[in-house]
Amino acid sequence: MQIGPHPITPALVLAPMAGVTDKPFRQLCKRLGAGLAVSEMTTGNPLLWHTRKSLHRMDHIGEPAPISVQIAGTEPQVLADAARHNVDHGAQIIDINMGCPAKKVCNAWAGSALMRDEALVARILEAVVRAVEVPVTLKIRTGWNAENRNGLRIARIAESAGIVALAVHGRTRDQQYTGVAEYDTIAEIKSALRIPVMANGDIDSPHKAAFVLQATGADALLIGRAAQGRPWIFREISHYLATGDLLPAPTLGDVREILLSHLHALHDFYGEHQGVRIARKHLGWYAKDRPENAAFRAVVNRAESAEAQIRLTSDYFDALIAGVVPELSVAA
Repeated sequence: MQIGPHPITPALVLAPMAGVTDKPFRQLCKRLGAGLAVSEMTTGNPLLWHTRKSLHRMDHIGEPAPISVQIAGTEPQVLADAARHNVDHGAQIIDINMGCPAKKVCNAWAGSALMRDEALVARILEAVVRAVEVPVTLKIRTGWNAENRNGLRIARIAESAGIVALAVHGRTRDQQYTGVAEYDTIAEIKSALRIPVMANGDIDSPHKAAFVLQATGADALLIGRAAQGRPWIFREISHYLATGDLLPAPTLGDVREILLSHLHALHDFYGEHQGVRIARKHLGWYAKDRPENAAFRAVVNRAESAEAQIRLTSDYFDALIAGVVPELSVAA
């Protein structure tokens, strides 16, 4: 798949997720096989561009190209200015968020709430496309609710406005992340457009990835929640789609190396105090399929220093690799 001048190879994209797809996680997923990793949602409000959170979200130094930055907001000119600002700070692709179902986002009429106003959608897309010379992409849902599935109309508006690729999460906003993704709706949208369409929703295995590609005819896949604690899913899917064979699951040693590398990156990027706290959710995701997950989280979440967090995590995986029950009663 091509987004403007950028080939996306493999055609597997880390979906933008607030509080998850920060720079350390994007870099990790790209290293493990993602062809593109989209940033966390960045605000269009210029008053917030210089906050600590925004500065972290807009930091792309040393990040492998292409760099895709998602922006969110409700005012065409504000979003146009935000697009220019992010391009000036390294963005090579601008992605517009009209898919986020979060209440605090939708209550401000941003995210998927914008799908309720098709005229505003057109004005936003046209303003952003005019504002920057880099390609602009869009993420949507199938509609606001079951009675208002206007994803196809929004998709046609997007293509007419100059959007170069469209990502569709196969649920309405009301569904949040419940129910079953509507792959038939994504297929309908794909068949109506000339621009690339990326399918999103419930893609959690190589077999499911192959099924969704066949069911939708999509040009690429977006993978979100399934990558949490399992960033190697990208290379697993890529290998299966290319060869028809499944890669062996990563060894405990592989997982240990990946996780410790991720922890070090989080500590370096955010600083020790914030990095340790942000790392806790990732530790829980990595360990979620282990029977001692709850005990591990209870102990490791007490770590207040990077050294303690690294040590507890190393000891945990060393015990698993040695085939013994991890000792989890020692305080951090």
